[in-house]
Amino acid sequence: MKKKILLSGANGQLGKTFRALSGNYNQWEWYFLTKKDFNLKSEDSVRTTLNNIKPDIIINCGAYTAVDQAESEHQKAMLINAKSLGWIADYAEKYNTKVIHFSTDYVYHNQCNRPLLETDVCTPLSVYGKSKLEGEQLLLSIHPTSLILRTSWVYSPYGKNFFLTMQKLGEERDELKVVNDQIGSPTYTFDLAESCLNIINSHFKKGKEFPSGIYNYSNEGCCSWYDFAHAILELSGKKVHLTPVSSSEFPAKAPRPAFSLMSKKKIRSLLNQPIPHWRDSLKNCINRQSSKLIREE
Repeated sequence: MKKKILLSGANGQLGKTFRALSGNYNQWEWYFLTKKDFNLKSEDSVRTTLNNIKPDIIINCGAYTAVDQAESEHQKAMLINAKSLGWIADYAEKYNTKVIHFSTDYVYHNQCNRPLLETDVCTPLSVYGKSKLEGEQLLLSIHPTSLILRTSWVYSPYGKNFFLTMQKLGEERDELKVVNDQIGSPTYTFDLAESCLNIINSHFKKGKEFPSGIYNYSNEGCCSWYDFAHAILELSGKKVHLTPVSSSEFPAKAPRPAFSLMSKKKIRSLLNQPIPHWRDSLKNCINRQSSKLIREE
């Protein structure tokens, strides 16, 4: 009997990435669920769907990600990013279902000017960051064998993200200002998803113990948003004059972490492949975007 994988947030950029890769893993039975099918605001929707499908693994890509809007939609952010994790965890603990959940660098928001460790103190300053941390804590308190991947600066050829925004602005403008005082590392969704599939395959096919707890994941290397924007425009063949500016020139409702470069030492021990450097992954993203693959997906 095929193992069943339920994926929430199927229309998001990470969900679409898993769907694009799922053809390489047709030994499993996939359930790609949108928020209409698996509504993280509805306890009944979550519990009923889980009971009907009876998945072996839940990949939770669904989330409230409107960082600034969350400041005025506290309850909605907490419901989707935190409370819903309790419903998922209840089911998973009862039926020994594996859970992969994605979190964020926003939970750290501390003053450590070194690569962030999973054991570092978390002091999120935004509603979004607080809701994601609360979701992590609720999930692990009920279902301690869950796997949580904290990631940062996520981008892909799908949806809305910094990569696509820079390309669009590069078509429309000759000059752009981009902040250069926020440091981290981008995460290409295809690398993140492949790593998850690697872990699942090792568990199902090779009988390896499924990992649990919190792990950081982003691409290797370090850059500012300015550096990332420069590389996007350069590799996309767009000639735009970029000016580096401080975050104060772009005031936002939700505070952004100034330093969110994460240590990947812990997750490297799980993976059978290296984590690519962010510049290499950016090239892969652009190549995928310019090929027929995106149109076919």
